[in-house]
Amino acid sequence: MASPFSTIDPEAMAEARALLAPPLRRERIWPVLGAAGLLAVSALVFATAMVTAPPVTSEHIVNPAP
Repeated sequence: MASPFSTIDPEAMAEARALLAPPLRRERIWPVLGAAGLLAVSALVFATAMVTAPPVTSEHIVNPAP
């Protein structure tokens, strides 16, 4: 606590300390949500392609007996 006979202004010192304090870092959530959304959409697209794709062969291929 400042003594009553100090020549330093306590309000100015508090402002200087606030300016010298490192800024608070906030975590950005939008890139994470964007990546998760893109992954979900691509998984749904691939699942839809697997369900709607025609089979590779429409009949079983049997080798004739010798």
